[in-house]
Amino acid sequence: MADYINAQQAAERLGISRQTLYAYVSRGMIKAVPGDDPRQSRYLTAAVEQLAETRRRGRKPKEIAKATLDWGMPVLESRLTLIENGQCFYRGKDTVQLSATASLEDIAALLWQVRPESAFPRRTPVRVKAYLELAGQAAATPAIETLLPLFAVAASDEPTSSWRTDPAQVARGSGDLVRLLAACALRQAPLSTPVHQQLAEAWRVDASGADLIRRALVLCADHELNASSFTARCIASTGASLKAVLVGALAALSGTKHGATTTQVESLWNSTDPGAPAKSLHDRLQAGGTLPGFGHPLYPKGDIRAKALLSAIGPGFPEATRLATAVEDLTGAAPSIDFALVALRRHLGLPEGAAFLLFAIGRSVGWIAHGLEQRATDQLIRPRALYTGERP
Repeated sequence: MADYINAQQAAERLGISRQTLYAYVSRGMIKAVPGDDPRQSRYLTAAVEQLAETRRRGRKPKEIAKATLDWGMPVLESRLTLIENGQCFYRGKDTVQLSATASLEDIAALLWQVRPESAFPRRTPVRVKAYLELAGQAAATPAIETLLPLFAVAASDEPTSSWRTDPAQVARGSGDLVRLLAACALRQAPLSTPVHQQLAEAWRVDASGADLIRRALVLCADHELNASSFTARCIASTGASLKAVLVGALAALSGTKHGATTTQVESLWNSTDPGAPAKSLHDRLQAGGTLPGFGHPLYPKGDIRAKALLSAIGPGFPEATRLATAVEDLTGAAPSIDFALVALRRHLGLPEGAAFLLFAIGRSVGWIAHGLEQRATDQLIRPRALYTGERP
């Protein structure tokens, strides 16, 4: 799975001697892993490249800060999701393979390290009167706009407060948060059935459609340290409840550079002539427009999640294939998960905004996982700012 090189190759890539490499190991700057021959160590290629980039940048704080914040150097440790060599893994398990059969509840159990029945017992969650009243009042408002306020009303801080020490109770509280978020998306009372079945029933799709929804939720469950997950970790580090973690993460997801990219993809789709997509897209680019939903910095050869979901949709929705092909011919960029979610919504005839809702519900499992992992470190996330203003 991971790519390793030997000591000589690592030293050459770093531009140092093998003696200096061993000194780096002893100082904890890079980790040596035993090889097949116990007398020879191996080094993770990605770690060597990161260290080489750090050495190239030197000790310039401004360059380091930029590299860290913009798809650059890692800023904290996590055991949740690995994105490497164009693939994605949840706790070492291939995300695409998991999406073939696993439910969102299964992925929650994997990421939270609990039994599925502990987090999602077969009981009917408590109905929240104030939430149901607000949901009724918001019936005419798009769900994408009401998800955050409805969830803030429906969820309670107490079951997942940081002072809770019973893992079983925290697991149940976390499962209830996911169920409540799904209920808020559908504006109905929370249920105990699997989330993808709830969505399929509410949106009136058949068994094959329900399976596509299940797959989409799994593929969206986590994606390393994206903006909303980092927000979740910052909030968890303060000692806030997991409800607060989800509220903050939902706010981050609503941005047009994150989860709300799906709304921009919808707009792109609506403005493209299905009979001549290449011309429509070319004219858009000529006018200075962008093509949201294509290209991803972490997947130079194409977003593996989008490939998996579009492949599952299959040839039954040629409009998506034509649009994706036209964009790739013009720009070389492959579809991202945002495009794939919109394609799924249109293929199944789901309500407007359903692509964003699928993203949010699926990702809620990852936000909780990040919150739990950050809590375990007992460390406040409080970076320093690099001041560039007028000196006193």
